[in-house]
Amino acid sequence: MAEEIKITKKSARKGDDGYKVVSVRMKDETVDKLDDLSAKTNRSRNELINILIESAINIVKIEE
Repeated sequence: MAEEIKITKKSARKGDDGYKVVSVRMKDETVDKLDDLSAKTNRSRNELINILIESAINIVKIEE
């Protein structure tokens, strides 16, 4: 009879880490500003977009 077969669990697949990929269209000027800020802060464009969106969501006021 065969010996025991052990299988380890796989780590979470991409996309299962609490993040989702989102595609956004932006004006060239906005991307240029993000790239400039990215160079000045040594952060990726993606990281900056997340920081800026999180900050903006917290200060949005909806007018009726």
